[in-house]
Amino acid sequence: MSERHPIIAITGSSGAGTTSVTRSFETIFRRESVNAAIIEGDSFHRYDRKEMKAKAAEAEAAGNNNFSHFGPDNNLFAELAELFRAYAQTGTGKRRKYLHDLEEAAPYQQQPGTFTPWEDVPANTDLLFYEGLHGAVVTPEVNIAQHPDLLIGVVPVINLEWIQKLWRDKSKRGYSTEAVTDTILRRMPDYVNYICPQFVHTHVNFQRVPTVDTSNPFIAKEIPTPDESMVVIRFANPKGIDFQYLRNMIDASFMSRANTIVVPGGKMELAMQLIFTPFIWRMMERKKRAS
Repeated sequence: MSERHPIIAITGSSGAGTTSVTRSFETIFRRESVNAAIIEGDSFHRYDRKEMKAKAAEAEAAGNNNFSHFGPDNNLFAELAELFRAYAQTGTGKRRKYLHDLEEAAPYQQQPGTFTPWEDVPANTDLLFYEGLHGAVVTPEVNIAQHPDLLIGVVPVINLEWIQKLWRDKSKRGYSTEAVTDTILRRMPDYVNYICPQFVHTHVNFQRVPTVDTSNPFIAKEIPTPDESMVVIRFANPKGIDFQYLRNMIDASFMSRANTIVVPGGKMELAMQLIFTPFIWRMMERKKRAS
């Protein structure tokens, strides 16, 4: 953790909805004139798209049916931990980008599914913002969770997470239901061992819970809307959180435990704005004093 060079990390699995949380933070950064260095978790995968397909085929041929993007073998955990450590100390570090599609790849004159060369994080940024799978990973070899000043978990109930992944991969990536289901099953051991344990280390967790039937996610025709959901927001340390203010500002919210507030799904972005804007204010004030 660092007062001069703070780090915010959003962590959650594929299909969890971390991108929506990122959009809320981008709004705060624009409004508060915060210059953030953005780090995408996909850029710390070990293999590019072509290499990953080849490695997956090799693993399957060798009898390994649990080869996935979630585990340590296919990610650069040590390099991510080093980026966090270096940024916290010096305000810089090494990063690269993963080019998901033709639009992202065109400016670099590279193929989609490849990485850009490693480069230094730009100087004089106000904070580092990470969004990806592994912002709070702890293993015997690395402790990524120790570095961020604010760690946020995005953890929809599992059936909703699967519905969101199925919808995204089928509609945007052209995968079949069977292919996405196979991916979910293949990832399960790494999901249990490397995704779920992160949420012990997060400072705030957002869990969207649908209020409609999602008992069979593999036949769902659509994603439950925010208005068909509630969001459970749990604070690891509720000290300093003005729950009464949040309840007054967010209609139909209620406390389910002493450290947990539940808000309507359609009010999730408002809740984030109300909760995290003061966090950013305090970060920037501490940074100013430390500098």
